[in-house]
Amino acid sequence: MLNVGKLNEGFVLDHIPAGESMSIYHDLKLDKLDCCVAIIKNARSDKMGKKDIIKVEAPMNMVDLDILGFINHNITVNIIQNGEIVEKKELSLPKQIVNVIKCRNPRCITSIEQGLTQVFLLTDKDKEIYRCKYCEEKYNRIRRRPK
Repeated sequence: MLNVGKLNEGFVLDHIPAGESMSIYHDLKLDKLDCCVAIIKNARSDKMGKKDIIKVEAPMNMVDLDILGFINHNITVNIIQNGEIVEKKELSLPKQIVNVIKCRNPRCITSIEQGLTQVFLLTDKDKEIYRCKYCEEKYNRIRRRPK
């Protein structure tokens, strides 16, 4: 059995669907942090069958929870202090996401004006539908890939 060392300070992203940890690693820009990051792929899980886990030895404020909630609001975030879990954060779909996805409408002002902030608003929580703030173009979360 693989044994990955215990974190003293940091956070653990748990219940990541198997195979998605590397894209989350890049989407959250963990590769830009100067800290220890452990990625565990295809770990056994009673609940999910297989899952991925990311352990990060850095303060939680180094990661944008809105981006993580947009990527997958079912991921569990465990805050670690002095080697113990001190808090479990529940993620939710953010009401607004900024510069995570790009509007695909060629007539949208964001396509014409370079450098304009890409803002999407959650318009239907049950169906997880986001729309562009400027042109109301619907964003299909099934094909989601943050830039």
